[in-house]
Amino acid sequence: MRDDNSAIPCDTIAVTAPPATGATSSPAAPTASGRAPRRSGTALAGLGVLAFSLTFPSTAWGLESFGPWSLVSLRTLLAALIAGGALLLGRAPLPERRHRAALVVVAAGVVVGFPLLTTLALETSTTSHAAVVVGLLPLTTAVFSSLRTGARPPRAFWIAALAGAGVVIAFTVWQSGGELSGGDPYLFGALLVCAAGYAEGGRLARVMPGWQVVSWALVLCLPLALAGAAVAVPAEPMRLTAHGVIGLVWVAAASTVLGLYVWYRGMAEIGVPRASQLQLAQPLLTLGWSFFLLDEEVPVAAPVAALAVLVCIAATQRAGRSR
Repeated sequence: MRDDNSAIPCDTIAVTAPPATGATSSPAAPTASGRAPRRSGTALAGLGVLAFSLTFPSTAWGLESFGPWSLVSLRTLLAALIAGGALLLGRAPLPERRHRAALVVVAAGVVVGFPLLTTLALETSTTSHAAVVVGLLPLTTAVFSSLRTGARPPRAFWIAALAGAGVVIAFTVWQSGGELSGGDPYLFGALLVCAAGYAEGGRLARVMPGWQVVSWALVLCLPLALAGAAVAVPAEPMRLTAHGVIGLVWVAAASTVLGLYVWYRGMAEIGVPRASQLQLAQPLLTLGWSFFLLDEEVPVAAPVAALAVLVCIAATQRAGRSR
């Protein structure tokens, strides 16, 4: 009996040891899995910003071959065909009725409004000056998202977001000599419609796959793109060049389809306000691309502004999650 009694405690220890080990490891799993989506979401949104940063230089290239209306309609048409093919291959279901109004907002703001208004602006503005749009876009998107979804980022987030927007605006105004250009009304209009489209698309991407949000918004614009191309292409002069074709393909396939896909997926994982602040880096990236691709002059203050913007981005990402 003593042997039996001594064996029983041993069995009890052996049985209870595994639960203790599991209890120790289980809290770590949610922490690791919680960090992974945040990191992947930040990486995806960052890839979107990188694709977007080439939009203005690519548009400037495209205007070498196409008129503004032709470029926008062909860009939308090509992107919509790519998106429609993806929907067919993926056998994506039709969006639910309750999501269709939001898709119209995304289509009107991101697919049509922003490309058209910025293309018209770039006829009279340099790509460097047009960067003022994306300088204000992160803050405007965060405000739209907060009003639309009721998200309440902490005070530290708003302070860092305002500081980042202030740095970008001050740098851009200083770089342009404080003068407004004829394209500024287009740029500020593009700012508002794009922020609304980003906020609404980011909300939708939490309840349906991000690539479907982008694809259905593009497909909605297909009839308009066809009509626009039919009218604009014969009416505007066209002179095909390598730059023009590359610019068209980039803004259609990379900026519109791939860029928006990773952007909305990133916003779905880390939230619209946090993702939007990554775009604070976009104007400075655009300046770099403008220097390398368009031979535009980059001010000596650009590295200082870049460092200040990176500090603000880090502060917004470290701020607590939206409540």
